[in-house]
Amino acid sequence: MGMNTQQQLRYWGIAAVVFLLFMWVMGQAILPFLLGAAIAYFLDPVADWMERHGISRLAATALITAGVVLLFAAILFFAIPLVAGQIRDLASEVPDYISTLQTFLSQRFPGFLEEGSIIRRGLVSMQDTIKNGGVAVAEGILNSSLVLIDIVIILVVAPVVSFYMLLDWDRMTARVDDLIPREHLETVRDLAGKVDKVLSGFVRGQLSVCAVLGIFYAVALALVGLKFGVFVGLFAGLVSFIPFVGSITGGILSIGLAVVQFWNDPIWIAAVAIIFVVGQFFEGNVLTPNMVGGSIGLHPVWLMFALSAFGSLFGFPGLLVAVPTAAVLGVLLRFAIDEYKKGRLYQGTVQRPDAAE
Repeated sequence: MGMNTQQQLRYWGIAAVVFLLFMWVMGQAILPFLLGAAIAYFLDPVADWMERHGISRLAATALITAGVVLLFAAILFFAIPLVAGQIRDLASEVPDYISTLQTFLSQRFPGFLEEGSIIRRGLVSMQDTIKNGGVAVAEGILNSSLVLIDIVIILVVAPVVSFYMLLDWDRMTARVDDLIPREHLETVRDLAGKVDKVLSGFVRGQLSVCAVLGIFYAVALALVGLKFGVFVGLFAGLVSFIPFVGSITGGILSIGLAVVQFWNDPIWIAAVAIIFVVGQFFEGNVLTPNMVGGSIGLHPVWLMFALSAFGSLFGFPGLLVAVPTAAVLGVLLRFAIDEYKKGRLYQGTVQRPDAAE
């Protein structure tokens, strides 16, 4: 390995450490800027399409920004109050659900609730805890979370950042391209193109899958009459960003609620289970193949590890950079493996029969 390569690895390593330290020190302060940059990145193809159809970059950016602001406003004023209300109602009714569960267990499995049994003590303790502070805790989470992430600042700063970054996106990428060492220009461009393909293909596609699944689950669960079905359905769609997790988590939560609510009418419990079976089938055979594709290179386990690691280290800002970082590392790892297979360490000094041919 030449000195030039060693120096470049050292510089890139230093840059990675500086980036991680910057994320750790700045924390929530950079959240609006990360959101703005993410919005600009994902909407740049829309702006490019509008430019190709005769609309100026400034006008295209203004129209796109206005549309995003209106969408966020609609979510803020309509969806959030609905979900928040369901969370509060769920917290207030959990003690009743536990009582119903105790009745069900005592009738069907009386041995489980004998005096002094672990299950009985656990249910009573859970019920007392929720009665004493469950609603207050739920309301505190809903209220304090908005304060902690400074939602007002985000709603003001993020659209402004996205507007200016979307307006100057092509100039910024050209400036970065101009700073790439000329010796490795084509390699870096090729890697950047692969990262963009993986990242845009996965995130844009997976967000579309999440939206479709969330709407499907929320509407279907509401139609069968499941209490808090809207909240559970939207939650299941949201966490579907991690493949399989949304359906499994939402299914367990929904079926648990259905057992308590419909324990005398098993047909509705089966209906709730069927909803998630249909959703899982639809996701695996229609949505994901058509919206995400099978060649993006982000394995679900690798994605879950990235989200867990960056979320633990940097909080919510870490979740925003987890997927891009996972995409970059995945592309770089595949590139390193390809280079390794071309080298002497892998091929050795003896020429292989297929190479001679």
